[in-house]
Amino acid sequence: MRADPPPHVLEDDIGLRLAGPEDGWRERPDMDVAATRRTRASIVARTRYVEDLVVERGVDQYVVLGAGLDTFAQRRGPELAAERGLRVFEVDQPGPQAWKRQRLERLGFGVPEWLRLVPVDFEGDWWGRLAEAGFDPGRPAVVASTGVTMYLTREANAATFRLVAGLAPGSTLITTFLRPPEDVEPDQRPQLEAAVRGARAAGTPFLSFFRPAEILALAPASRASGRPGTFRRRSWTSGTSGGGRTAYDRPGERS
Repeated sequence: MRADPPPHVLEDDIGLRLAGPEDGWRERPDMDVAATRRTRASIVARTRYVEDLVVERGVDQYVVLGAGLDTFAQRRGPELAAERGLRVFEVDQPGPQAWKRQRLERLGFGVPEWLRLVPVDFEGDWWGRLAEAGFDPGRPAVVASTGVTMYLTREANAATFRLVAGLAPGSTLITTFLRPPEDVEPDQRPQLEAAVRGARAAGTPFLSFFRPAEILALAPASRASGRPGTFRRRSWTSGTSGGGRTAYDRPGERS
């Protein structure tokens, strides 16, 4: 909203309030409007895409993996909680989530009953922690894993697909991924390589890259969960900065 003219694809003043950046943040090199245009467009587009699906599907469970400073719960949550009893499950590492909880309390939003903050280790039994927080795998849900796969091992990503494959028919998984640098268009490669270096320097290196065929193959492979039903790919589009996004549905009828 601060960088691009209206009409806006997504309006989110709450995210900026949560982040609470220091004065002069817009002058930082990594905030340059022109240099961040592709990344900004990709993040905004995927966020709007996911949120539209949550509304469209009419589910009463929405799981945000690697939630970070996601603000859907504050912007749309009250309305949808009252309308359809929606519960939002924000799943993330303990440290960032504790910080976010403090910010929500300080800004006066708090953590309402229908918002569940679920601190987890994504390489551990995060599914069990999600169930303890009140998530019901027997009811349809939208599960979003955007900006997450690159930080997890391939084994953890495959386990996520297997677990979500066991959800009730009518469920949807939306995921994003990063392609290997050598697989990216030449004009996008420098930006991706810079992101790789930045993540490594910050202590959160990228662990997994996927070509489109590899990420799509995880859906059929998830049938190894031993539960009935399969994913059906809804759509896939090329992302920016070497990324992509995919949505998978569990059909309404068991197969």
